[in-house]
Amino acid sequence: MSKAHPPELKKYMDKRMMLKLNGGRAVTGILRGFDPFMNVVLDDTVEECKDNTKNNVGMVVIRGNSIVMVEALDRV
Repeated sequence: MSKAHPPELKKYMDKRMMLKLNGGRAVTGILRGFDPFMNVVLDDTVEECKDNTKNNVGMVVIRGNSIVMVEALDRV
């Protein structure tokens, strides 16, 4: 079994991020933490639904294997 290497996300800490998730879901929030499996903690998170509604969900933990794409919304 291969050893997990930590993702290169340190420079994105405390920056606003948009994450595209599997199933066509998307969330934006401030990156507060991550682990070697790319599980991430986002704060002030907003879930963007397919019907263009937005739900404020606060602080969330997102499992790394559900993340499809990561985009920084703040200047790094």
